[in-house]
Amino acid sequence: MSLRQAIQYSLMVLLYLLLQLFFMRNMVLFNYAFCFIYIAGILILPTEISRMYLLFIGFGIGFTVDIFSNTFGMHAAATVLIAYLRPFLIQYQMESKGAERTEIGIRSQGIGAFLAYILPLILIHHAMLFLMEMNNFGMILHTLLRIAASALFTLIMIVLVELFSRR
Repeated sequence: MSLRQAIQYSLMVLLYLLLQLFFMRNMVLFNYAFCFIYIAGILILPTEISRMYLLFIGFGIGFTVDIFSNTFGMHAAATVLIAYLRPFLIQYQMESKGAERTEIGIRSQGIGAFLAYILPLILIHHAMLFLMEMNNFGMILHTLLRIAASALFTLIMIVLVELFSRR
């Protein structure tokens, strides 16, 4: 990856993080759907990035959101989990297509492949985040509803931002 691309991706991750901290943090629909658009910073990174860097970036992003949200490491844990699982999902999808290298994005993958890539990671992130927050098993239906609604809301916002980006 060239220096120009590294700067471009760094600014993109910073933009998603700032978008989360200043706008999406307070956006809640019907007290069930929360938007965690900051995870797009991890999901959209190039496929050839090192796993160790990906884990560090995931921890940095999650820890920053934790500091501003006062959530004591929950975002960091969930973000590191999807950063860890991301290369396995990419490798699985590339083997099923027979491709050697793929770009991440709606324009390069197509809407179906892009959704098949980001939806499982969004669901894993949200499941870990909300299940850690749940304090008793009597709230499991409420928690599952929050996971589904938040995953759908986050998915729609990531797709909209990706559609209107110039990449």
